[in-house]
Amino acid sequence: ALPTVKGDNQILAVVMHLYEKFDRKRPVILVSKDINMRIKARALGLEAQDYFNDKVLEDTDLLYSGVRELSEDFWDKHAQGLESWKHDNRTAYRIKGTLAGKLLVNEFLFQESPRPFYAIVRRIDGKSAEFETLIDYTHPKNAVWGITARNREQNFALNLLMDPEIDFVTLLGQAGTGKTLLTLAAALTQVLDAKRYAEIIITRVTVPVGEDIGFLPGTEEEKMNPWMGALEDNLEVLNKTDEQAGEWGRAATHDLIRNRIKIKSLNFMRGRTFLNKFLIIDEAQNLTPKQMKTLITRAGPGTKVICMGNIAQIDTPYLTEGSSGLTYVVDRFKGWEHSGHITLQRGERSRLADHAAEVL
Repeated sequence: ALPTVKGDNQILAVVMHLYEKFDRKRPVILVSKDINMRIKARALGLEAQDYFNDKVLEDTDLLYSGVRELSEDFWDKHAQGLESWKHDNRTAYRIKGTLAGKLLVNEFLFQESPRPFYAIVRRIDGKSAEFETLIDYTHPKNAVWGITARNREQNFALNLLMDPEIDFVTLLGQAGTGKTLLTLAAALTQVLDAKRYAEIIITRVTVPVGEDIGFLPGTEEEKMNPWMGALEDNLEVLNKTDEQAGEWGRAATHDLIRNRIKIKSLNFMRGRTFLNKFLIIDEAQNLTPKQMKTLITRAGPGTKVICMGNIAQIDTPYLTEGSSGLTYVVDRFKGWEHSGHITLQRGERSRLADHAAEVL
């Protein structure tokens, strides 16, 4: 019979009761994700451990980055049996050897030299691999809604975002690397210009950074608006890309864009099915693996899902870099032919933001 204990320390008191009941001969271990609980237990002489079962990786440095650098002697090593041909204005290659077995489908390959080489793996067949060169989104002629890639990883990201054969994209990166801007530019181009998708749906976890300010008035979308400051900031940037439109033209474009963007709360996603939608999950590092599964399985035919976030900025209690839902899907989806991942490295927001992300 366990004692009835009131207050915050009830669980700890029950564990101590078990410890005393077994006359301290049998090991009693308290497993908790609450660090305060573990500290209290250790102060009382109890062994306490964190809950490790939900961790995807022990070390997030081992997390798949989506990019592989080729060695300087790559072409010399794989010259034997190398095949090359043209495909849709791109050059495709087939190599054989031990490296082919280590590559993953939709992994990016690069080699920096006087003539840089950038490619994406398309097919793995035993000890052979096929890869093809990329569309150069750093060039103004390939601008996406007026936006061009500013660095190598942004170019890789746009190749994933604009590829109709890729259904699921994950973007990781610190603040200011361009995750939201690139995703919105690709979404607007494919919804309004190419008409590949019917509309854009954006959702995110409503976890406050500081103290909760209480209930928000209005409809579902009005309640979500304060959480969508990043959306408005990026739409403002994208709206300025058309310098010829003038003030009235930009205002009309902004209204048109907002009519094609729906902001949805995460709380009401269960049971829904999105058909032919461009679904953006922002701040995905704050989702648990279970929540992530719930969201991604909402995708119906013709829907593309983009998950983006920064695992170094988790605001949800009891979630860590190793147990975040974003880490979970990056690890589980790697190598699937209809998914792609890229970790954006270089900040493009401002020198202040870049320095703060590095030193703070």
